[in-house]
Amino acid sequence: MEYSLLIIVTPIILFLLLGLLGTKIKPTVAGIIGTLGMTFCAILAYAVAFQYFFQIGKTGEEWTKIIPLNFEWLRFTEHLHIDLGILLDPISVMMLVVITTVSLMVHIYSLGYMKGETGFQRYYALLALFSFSMLGLVVATNIFQMYIFWELVGVSSYSLIGFYYTKPSAVAASKKAFIVTRFADLGFLIGILLLSYYTKTFDFGLLTADRATLVTTSFAGGTFLGLSIATWALALIFMGGAGKSAMFPLHIWLPDAMEGPTPVSALIHAATMVVAGVYLVARLFPVYFFAAPEVLEMIAFVGAFTALFAAIIAITQTDIKRVLAFSTISQIAYMMVALGVSGYGDHDGLGYMASMFHLFTHAFFKALLFLGAGSVIHAVHSNEMNHMGGLHKYMKITSWTFLIACLAIAGIWPFSGFFSKDEILAAAFHHQPAIFWTLWVVAGLTAFYMFRLYFCIFWNGKRNYDAHHKPHESPMTMALPLVFLAVLSVFSGLIPFADFVSSDSVAFHTHIDPLVATLSIAVAVVGIGIAFFLYFKDSKAPARIARSMGALYTATLHKFYLDELWMWITKTLIFQWICEPIKWFDRHIVDGSMNGLAWTTQKAAASIRGLQSGQVQFYAWIFIAGSLVIAVLVLFL
Repeated sequence: MEYSLLIIVTPIILFLLLGLLGTKIKPTVAGIIGTLGMTFCAILAYAVAFQYFFQIGKTGEEWTKIIPLNFEWLRFTEHLHIDLGILLDPISVMMLVVITTVSLMVHIYSLGYMKGETGFQRYYALLALFSFSMLGLVVATNIFQMYIFWELVGVSSYSLIGFYYTKPSAVAASKKAFIVTRFADLGFLIGILLLSYYTKTFDFGLLTADRATLVTTSFAGGTFLGLSIATWALALIFMGGAGKSAMFPLHIWLPDAMEGPTPVSALIHAATMVVAGVYLVARLFPVYFFAAPEVLEMIAFVGAFTALFAAIIAITQTDIKRVLAFSTISQIAYMMVALGVSGYGDHDGLGYMASMFHLFTHAFFKALLFLGAGSVIHAVHSNEMNHMGGLHKYMKITSWTFLIACLAIAGIWPFSGFFSKDEILAAAFHHQPAIFWTLWVVAGLTAFYMFRLYFCIFWNGKRNYDAHHKPHESPMTMALPLVFLAVLSVFSGLIPFADFVSSDSVAFHTHIDPLVATLSIAVAVVGIGIAFFLYFKDSKAPARIARSMGALYTATLHKFYLDELWMWITKTLIFQWICEPIKWFDRHIVDGSMNGLAWTTQKAAASIRGLQSGQVQFYAWIFIAGSLVIAVLVLFL
């Protein structure tokens, strides 16, 4: 399967080609070249998936790891070295399909959405770099290769979030995303160094083999502050994942990332950056489960709190892209919870399978939601719900596809989100009831805020749109990806996912838990019903409820002031109490000592530079005077 290398290489060639040619080629040509290149990648990814899952991927009952390419890049010691290669197993092959599919839809959609934008060629070049970074991340054979591409994903997101670089809010958002994730990635790097120092390897195969025996034996007996070194290492690695996947309290960058073009938001939220943290924990799942189960439990509780926290905030937001951003945070947290409550092997690994299943289905309906939002923004030139309403009669395709995505994310049968979310709830129900009931409440809140969004955009009375700028359906380049993703949002949940993905690579059978399914559908229907009552038609009830909530509503609207808290921590604690003393020491001690040394050297040089004046008469006088002094000294001594 060496041809799988072309899936990784093609986007970087596109990036170099489009980036170097720039404005020398027409925007339309750049878009077509980028789209055709991503089509080629998607076809190859489907071929890899078919060959792996239906021809050569199984050995007996177990899915095997195939490494079609691997070579040594840097060697540090006899055993420790960094390799670059391609690892194909169920989750990496699944991710190849997800990334290339969503990226292809974004490429096609952008032909219409970004038409006429300044920097169109640069936009497609950066899309290619983003796709290359994420594809390289998911097929990494070792954790350091993953870290390299992990940082490339950060650079790509920085560039695309700040695509409108003349807009101050976009520049600020890109810097915020970059700095927050770099802070988290520092923990990731320290965790990698700890892990490799004790195990003498970066290789995923060695780290996860035989129920992570290498890790458990290498870290045996080592403790720091009452916790094992393995716990510290894996908690720090999760810190990197929490930053990328926007877990509390490192979630603050994601809502602001909406400043980038809307198709970029679809790519970031559906198939690339924010799922990287989930994929990292899944890739190292045996290590977490056997070497540091307490970290896995922490992941479950962090995820449960993040899911609830983000869902509550989403209820009050009025910018449609910010509603979807907090929805993403909540849904990614669902996936983290599923990993945290998972066991290992057979049905105990239900949570692991459910997490990957939800990652798979969520990619399609979340991409659909963002592209649908982009279609609406393209029509009304605003992100605010208050500027929308009654769009159903103008934008039938967008309305129906958006409704399908809302039903999927709400977990309504038979849409895809029902099947994957139900498995997560079932795993939590049997592992930790408190987490289950938290996620159950979140399921109801999700249904409510998503249908609040849907009704406010497409129904909710009549709006007096400008006669010269009446809303209209998007062009076919934008509508076709919506329809395709809507089909996937309906049918992707029917895939028997447990036959392909499990924690121990052995297929197992799953079934719908009637109690869990009934509870999840019931709470979703209640959420949709409340949203219908409050928002389907113009009503004063939402405003009355908001006023009655008082300070709680205000706090929720301002995202519980977490951004302000982080700014205070950054400016007061970090800048003033840490950075200022360091700056004073650097300026006065380090720079002062160097400047003092330079001043002393300069003065000494100035006092003796006359000795090297270049005047022959002066040299002769010194020679004669010196000779006389020597003669006198010899005569008298």
